[in-house]
Amino acid sequence: MSTDAMLSPPAATPRAQPVRRPARLDGHPLTAYALVLPATLYLLVFQGYPLLRELVLSFTQTSLLTASQSEWVGLRNYADLWSDPDFHRVILTTLLYTVVCVLSAIGFGLAAALLLDAPFRGRGIARALVTIPWAAPPVAVALIFIWIYNAQYGVFGHTLRAFGIAAGGENWLDNMQLAMPAVLLTTVWQIFPFASVVLLAALQGVSSELREAAVMDGADRLSVFKAVVWPTIRPSVALLALFSTIWSLRRFDLIWLLTQGGPVGSTNTLVIDLYRRAFVNHQLGQAAAVGMVGVAIALVVTLVYFRHQARAEKAGAC
Repeated sequence: MSTDAMLSPPAATPRAQPVRRPARLDGHPLTAYALVLPATLYLLVFQGYPLLRELVLSFTQTSLLTASQSEWVGLRNYADLWSDPDFHRVILTTLLYTVVCVLSAIGFGLAAALLLDAPFRGRGIARALVTIPWAAPPVAVALIFIWIYNAQYGVFGHTLRAFGIAAGGENWLDNMQLAMPAVLLTTVWQIFPFASVVLLAALQGVSSELREAAVMDGADRLSVFKAVVWPTIRPSVALLALFSTIWSLRRFDLIWLLTQGGPVGSTNTLVIDLYRRAFVNHQLGQAAAVGMVGVAIALVVTLVYFRHQARAEKAGAC
């Protein structure tokens, strides 16, 4: 190698150009607010404002026939409801209907989900068929069950008479003692498939390794369910109970189509009473007060749910 080559400085290495990355907005402090702004505006316009108007309306005496003319009466509508024995019965009927619907839907839904989670031939078809009651329109469901409960030509009454049961000789929807069981049976038949689908999805998250380990340790099916399955699906059951409670409190179409709150108010729930006060008796102020009572009950249930969830998370963290 020549002396000049040895003394010449080495060639400069070209410096790598910095790679430009696209601008990101996730670090901006206003990004989170911008993302939730559309949903917030939607809730304020279509939920918050009507709810506020209903609250104001509940403090007035307003007739449906002259809605533009209202008289401010303060808490008189709520005082009238508080002192009305018929409204007390409406509250009890609503609570009974809600509790039975929620417990029955979750109970039957969990049983169906456990059956559909087990491997068997035709499981896919069975999973599709179980959703049919939930997918059916409430009007169609009501018409079918009105025919089923008919005392003369209904399938239900004919079956009871075949077994020698006297209840098969009368129309359940016209009986004060039997109307509510009939409405509950119809409601649970329609809503339990939704619970089964939700719980079936929750069961898919249960670890098969933990199940197999529990079985190898000698645990029976009930012990496996308590120790492995239930802790996994419990959050889904709690959320399902919350939604089912709110939906049961506000269910109108099926009850109205079956009994219209009768006979003699035996199936008269909050939403049925609200509808009758507003559109039959034309008392918008009292109807709004009834609606606010329903909102208060739903808020109490929601607060209980979130408090329970907070306690569960705190216990899990410990």
